[in-house]
Amino acid sequence: MYHASFRQLQSLVLVGRHASVSRAADAMHLTQPAVSLQIRTLEEIAGIPLTRKVGRNIQLTAAGEVMAEFSERILRLWEQATDELAALQGVTSGTLRIGAVTTAEHLLPPMLVPFTLERPDVRLKLQVGNRTEIINMLARHEIELAIMGTPPRELRTNAAKFARHPMAFVASPSHPLMRKRKVTLNDVMAANLLVRERGSGTRTAVEKLLREEGHAAEFGSEVSSNEAIKRMVAAGLGVGFLSVHACGLEFKAGLLATLPIKLVEADWHIMHLSDQPIPKVAASFQDFVIENGQDLVARELEGFTRRKSYR
Repeated sequence: MYHASFRQLQSLVLVGRHASVSRAADAMHLTQPAVSLQIRTLEEIAGIPLTRKVGRNIQLTAAGEVMAEFSERILRLWEQATDELAALQGVTSGTLRIGAVTTAEHLLPPMLVPFTLERPDVRLKLQVGNRTEIINMLARHEIELAIMGTPPRELRTNAAKFARHPMAFVASPSHPLMRKRKVTLNDVMAANLLVRERGSGTRTAVEKLLREEGHAAEFGSEVSSNEAIKRMVAAGLGVGFLSVHACGLEFKAGLLATLPIKLVEADWHIMHLSDQPIPKVAASFQDFVIENGQDLVARELEGFTRRKSYR
């Protein structure tokens, strides 16, 4: 095994993760034959089959599972060693692996841009997904940091609040409810309320709000993406409950506006696994977010408050 290369180890990890040579090749920016060659060479070195074909998918054998687990550790340790050596030279470098729930992808650029501009040697790998996907990525060590509303109970994490998370009921500016001076939850519930899937941050928040006000959590439609909700609401097909961060462009373009009803606020958290050391670049970004996140987020929302887009 002394002759195995990092490229071969990475190929095995990604083939196992995607259950596909072609998808692993896409992730590595290589051709499919090149990845297949890396796997075959690693199997020859190991002296045992590491993968098997099951229908159209590729699965890891028992030996492949063991090898992939150790390969991930080896690759992660090598990256950490590279970061530590760079830190000794006073350079912040390495790959910043961060995951964010879909609602948070709109608030990340104001933080990532100033951080990376000041650190040109930092590479960025950003993963966006629903809450379950991001939690799984964190558990599998595919990302070092995660940004979401509520820290997961199923993982032991060190989580820190860094900004307030405003959420609002939104509708098309031409929606009949926009003509009312005050909108009630009864009005909203009767107007085909569109919400995200169960477990998402905004869904949890609106369910909590309804329970506190004595309403049953019965919704017009459940939609799996913010973009779909925004399009449907802008077309007049109902009222949505969304993060204000996710609607910035639509507010500016006049496609959406917030209803005159109480704004809901929660907290954004940035977190990492408590039993795992994180690379220097991830620790630097976490510190940057905790120190500057609220100011950067408030600056992004300034325009909305000035125009009284929500209240």
